[in-house]
Amino acid sequence: MSLSSSPSVTLLEVAPRDGFQSIAVPLPTELKVSIIEDLVASGVTRMELGSFVSPKAIPQMADMAAIAAHFKGREGCRMSVLVPNAKGASMALQAGYRDLVFVVSVSEAHNLNNVRQTVAQSLDQLRAIVSEAGHSGEGLRVDLATAFDCPFEGAVALDSVGRVFSEALDIAPKAEFALCDTTGRADPLTVRHRFQRMMELASPQTVWAFHGHDTFGMGVANALYAFDAGVTIIESAAAGLGGCPFAPGATGNTATEDLQFAFEEGGIATGIDRGKLLAAADRIAALPGGKTASHLRIVPRERAMA
Repeated sequence: MSLSSSPSVTLLEVAPRDGFQSIAVPLPTELKVSIIEDLVASGVTRMELGSFVSPKAIPQMADMAAIAAHFKGREGCRMSVLVPNAKGASMALQAGYRDLVFVVSVSEAHNLNNVRQTVAQSLDQLRAIVSEAGHSGEGLRVDLATAFDCPFEGAVALDSVGRVFSEALDIAPKAEFALCDTTGRADPLTVRHRFQRMMELASPQTVWAFHGHDTFGMGVANALYAFDAGVTIIESAAAGLGGCPFAPGATGNTATEDLQFAFEEGGIATGIDRGKLLAAADRIAALPGGKTASHLRIVPRERAMA
């Protein structure tokens, strides 16, 4: 493998959204804010702050408005919010957040379980979001969930990924796009191949991200192969917190600290301070009800920092 010639990579922190939402017991707003502040202090420059979604669907996000107000206008870290539909996008825009994340599954079964809509209906929601936000999707990231495997349908065909991506690209030509390994079942070679194929369908200016899970122990390897394909943004969660609640069997996200170690040790800058990140990951791992999976965090700290 010949890694990308890029001297740096962006690790996009998703613990405050994808991670926190996996915890059933409501976390105090001030605790969430404090942990987010620690992550920003570690050098994280992009983050999913949370989601504007019905609290009936995800109770943990009931305080999204308060958290959004606290971090509004924060410099040094580009903060995005996930919106499941056009209504959520309107709420985010009203709160002053134009950096939106929209998720549509390639798999019909997963999309129905995730947002109670068909793929076609979700793409209609994307049209409505782009119409309201304007700028052809600029400032929007579209996450293509189940781009490799579906917990209900099994392996997802490459042609299906290409079809959904092409439709979404027509709707939001200036958006960023992410391929998501929702179940953690993808392997490194397939990750690289699928990104290469999707890039052939896109403009050279399209910015790509990868969202992976470490269910099968492939999280770091998959991220490295995505980077090798030209992906510049890798989504991860400190302490490996999270896991899709609508993908049975999927464990936590790939740990940010594991990726920071892999890239930095290989000479690829992340801009993140390892010691501060590990301290934040320790706080996250101590949250009640959280499911975490990190390799570096359990290594003796002096070895991890050597």
